[in-house]
Amino acid sequence: MMNENITTIMTKEVKTVGTTSTLAEAKAIFDSMKIHHLPVVDSENNLLGIVTSYDLLNAQLGESSFANALVGDFMTSKVATLTEDSKVGTACELFILNKFHGLPIVEGKKLVGIVTAHDILKYTYKKEYPEDYQRIF
Repeated sequence: MMNENITTIMTKEVKTVGTTSTLAEAKAIFDSMKIHHLPVVDSENNLLGIVTSYDLLNAQLGESSFANALVGDFMTSKVATLTEDSKVGTACELFILNKFHGLPIVEGKKLVGIVTAHDILKYTYKKEYPEDYQRIF
């Protein structure tokens, strides 16, 4: 299970933002899509950083200020990443050791996917309880 390729569980159609997106835009995406991680990319889909729902909570801004605050000023620019040939176990190890919850998947500098701790939970549950998985998801 942990030796399976990360591509089996990663999300391939990733919602992203740019550095000039506002925190208000990021929050709207978090709220509407019920996600917590937004990779920050340039116009060529090169990964520049990541902004999380926790970053918004930690921004020490009132939500009314989000419209004037840029993602580029609040994103994490030194981002741990995985590649498409990485294993599920490698993602687990990074999540546990670093208390991460999301890892962008890159090919060179290009964003090709994202995997979250929730993806691994769903994957593990599906392996153990395939009938229940169909009912729940």
